[in-house]
Amino acid sequence: MRVPGDKSISHRSLILGAMAVGETRISGLLEGEDVLRTAAAMAALGAQVERTGEGAWQVHGRGVGGWAEPETVLDFGNSGTGVRLAMGAVATTPITCTFVGDASLSRRPMGRVLDPLRLFGTEAMGREGGRLPITLRGARNPGPVTYASPVASAQVKSAILLAGLAAPGRTTVIEREATRDHTERMLRAFGATVTTESHEDGIAVSVTGDAELKAAAIAVPADPSSAAFPLAAALLAAESAVTVTGVLMNPTRAGLYQTLQEMGADLTIANARDEGGEPVADLTARSSALKGIEVPPERAPSMIDEYPILAAIAAIAEGRTVMRGLKELRVKESDRIAAMARGLAACGVKVTELEDGLIVEGRGPGGVPGGATIATEMDHRIAMSFLCLGLGAQREITVDDSAFIATSFPGFSDLMTGLGAGLVRTNR
Repeated sequence: MRVPGDKSISHRSLILGAMAVGETRISGLLEGEDVLRTAAAMAALGAQVERTGEGAWQVHGRGVGGWAEPETVLDFGNSGTGVRLAMGAVATTPITCTFVGDASLSRRPMGRVLDPLRLFGTEAMGREGGRLPITLRGARNPGPVTYASPVASAQVKSAILLAGLAAPGRTTVIEREATRDHTERMLRAFGATVTTESHEDGIAVSVTGDAELKAAAIAVPADPSSAAFPLAAALLAAESAVTVTGVLMNPTRAGLYQTLQEMGADLTIANARDEGGEPVADLTARSSALKGIEVPPERAPSMIDEYPILAAIAAIAEGRTVMRGLKELRVKESDRIAAMARGLAACGVKVTELEDGLIVEGRGPGGVPGGATIATEMDHRIAMSFLCLGLGAQREITVDDSAFIATSFPGFSDLMTGLGAGLVRTNR
């Protein structure tokens, strides 16, 4: 089977295509709600954005600094990636934009992006704590910025690099630890000059401004975060095996699969290859007897979105699984640390909630009682994680809202049902 295209790369392909000169052709685009919001925002900013087939899109760009002032607000729904990257993309163009989102996104902090963007001369006004709605007025005479990021966030890094494209000179982001490098890879594909160097405080990533991006062809690989759910289902359910093809295996995204192998998962990685500048492979997972481990905290950036499903997998492992370094999960679509802790406890799993992580006491194969209704808190990954856990629990697990799954994994229910999962809609 194949899962939808990678969400991170899908967002970036639309944004950079809209900032390039010429026609960018995209194949394999994730057509979930989050990405479609980004496509609509790029059109509102003046780019020509057209769907030409399933997962196939064309973007006629405006060029760096060529945005048109939108006639209405830019509504990003539930998409934190889309809104933060778009803020960076427009921050150094002298236009005014208002960014809005749904109730979940409006609770998430934007100050971590707005603070460095103000260094370019950008003006931003929003609710207390830097929350949406936010009106941003782009810098008229931006200068290059050097910024040491206090958080390990690819979104923050990417927003600064995108803003730096329209500023003269060299804009640099210094990270204490490496985060996802999709923006750097794709900027190079569009013709930008990007460097990554060692720095006394970590890693320095720089982009040369006054750039002219040239249109490119982008093939979006399968999303490793989405692939985690059917692969986890195969690990959780008895006598099962699932192969997912063409999965993105960028080292900054593959931490979950290394962790699963350390837990004893029967996980095979085959047909490794390069597609569109990114490493991909075919992954096969089979029912496995897993053991609890302590996950190295420094691995967190490479699997930050996969900790909810890892916590579910840990529940059916033998022994204790310790996950630390996850403070970033407190400010995702929900407080994912708290949501997973409450949900696992409701399913009969002993769990300790830490300030920056979780300790899950695994009950072994078939040992999770289940029988709970989980409050998903408008979070797609919480919903999918507990639906997968239900496959290995003694009694059914119900989620209170599955609507938000479509933001990242359209067709999840049909795909899982096609594999044999007993997903049933209920009015409870």
